[in-house]
Amino acid sequence: MTKVLAIETSTYVLGVAIVEEDKVIGEVVTNINKNHSVRAMPAIDQLLNDCDVKISDIGRIVVGKGPGSYTGVRIGVTLAKTLAWSLNIPLVGVSSLELLAASGRYFHGVISPIMDARRGQVYTGLYSWNRSCVETLIEDVNIQLVDWLSMLKEKNEDVLFIGNDVHLHKETIIEYLGELAHFAQTSENNPRPSELALIGLKREAEDVHSFVPNYTRLAEAETKWLESKEK
Repeated sequence: MTKVLAIETSTYVLGVAIVEEDKVIGEVVTNINKNHSVRAMPAIDQLLNDCDVKISDIGRIVVGKGPGSYTGVRIGVTLAKTLAWSLNIPLVGVSSLELLAASGRYFHGVISPIMDARRGQVYTGLYSWNRSCVETLIEDVNIQLVDWLSMLKEKNEDVLFIGNDVHLHKETIIEYLGELAHFAQTSENNPRPSELALIGLKREAEDVHSFVPNYTRLAEAETKWLESKEK
């Protein structure tokens, strides 16, 4: 049976998990503003040690490929690619928004995971649960929140909003959607790396060398640099 190591660093949440088939062997999740670059590998080492699993026992790496924090996504993907290449094992990338949507499995409407992208914009997509898996209805986008809400209003469906940044936009969401808007429980807003591993178990592996993160937009620093060149 394949042991899967899952890594999620797309936001402030650092999540690592070890899953074997349908068993979660171990999982660590923190939601604190500390540097993933110095915490991710020690968290993996500690989890492996606590679970009495050797790194050589891992048969697949699954990583949240974004969107999210430019730095956070890059750290997770770089770490996952390095481990997959050095261990010569399959690598799978999963949308970090799809991962958030996975926590809404008991909601009967559509699911809109939300990550704040500043300046009135959000990273989001539209998902639903189809029996035992998450189904993508609208691919991940970087969009003005009000434009997204206007589109959802036209659909006239109940929408579950999920993610740690939802509270930043809750008033606007209610203003546009009223009773169609539903909000996840606080405990559901952290992406679960064990869910990431279970999703990745069913996906085909990526090419390690060509696999890249999904930033959805240019990094803010690069955007500012391009804007300065246009002046």
